[in-house]
Amino acid sequence: MNAIELFRKDTTKARFAEVLGERAPQFVVSVLSLINSNEQLKACDPETIYGAAMTAAALDLPVNPNLGYAYIIPYGNQAQFQIGYKGLIQLALRSGQYRSINTTDVREGEIESFDRLTGEIRFKWLPDDERVKAKVIGYASHIELLNGFRSTLYMSVAEVKEHANRYSKMAKRNQGIWTTDFDAMAKKTVLKLNLSRYGILTVQMAKAIESDQAVISNDRVVYVDNEPQVDEAAKEAASRISSLFDEQNKNNQ
Repeated sequence: MNAIELFRKDTTKARFAEVLGERAPQFVVSVLSLINSNEQLKACDPETIYGAAMTAAALDLPVNPNLGYAYIIPYGNQAQFQIGYKGLIQLALRSGQYRSINTTDVREGEIESFDRLTGEIRFKWLPDDERVKAKVIGYASHIELLNGFRSTLYMSVAEVKEHANRYSKMAKRNQGIWTTDFDAMAKKTVLKLNLSRYGILTVQMAKAIESDQAVISNDRVVYVDNEPQVDEAAKEAASRISSLFDEQNKNNQ
């Protein structure tokens, strides 16, 4: 059975209906459209396409690549789930724990100062008509929690590329989405690292980060292109911040 046949089965549609309700038919149609438009994806193991699609459905994120929320990416004969930076922002906003969250490219001349001791970095943004002509030198993400905690993470283009080569075999080979849409992947990288180190992670956010760039089939998560990017230290840091937040809320009640 190929992927088209799998997603046209009534049992498959019923599984997505259990997760998405009345939005399931539209979601399944979008997956079928994605498969039909990508010959490499057509050749992938149908179960891995189903696993990636079901992960996106569980997170309630569309898989239309033009929207940038979540992707189903072919890797050899298997399909990976990948979350986009817009998907991470969407999940964070849904949590109700963030006052603001954003990510952006940084152009030449926009870094005003950097405090090596505090880690604070100040930007002086160029007007839009000037910045479109300036060279991109890095990427930054900013999060602010409702309790006032703030974190800004900046990475130079070289640091982003080093990170990509370390965690993605496809990036090292100049293949895949790192090559076709470097800007989106760079923005996701700085936001994902910022959230995993210092943000409050809901169950959905933790699932998205842990499933990112993974092949998911029969409830098995396999990192064929990379090693998981959320290490134990990052998980512990997120847990500590979440505990501090819960404690502060109790004290304010």
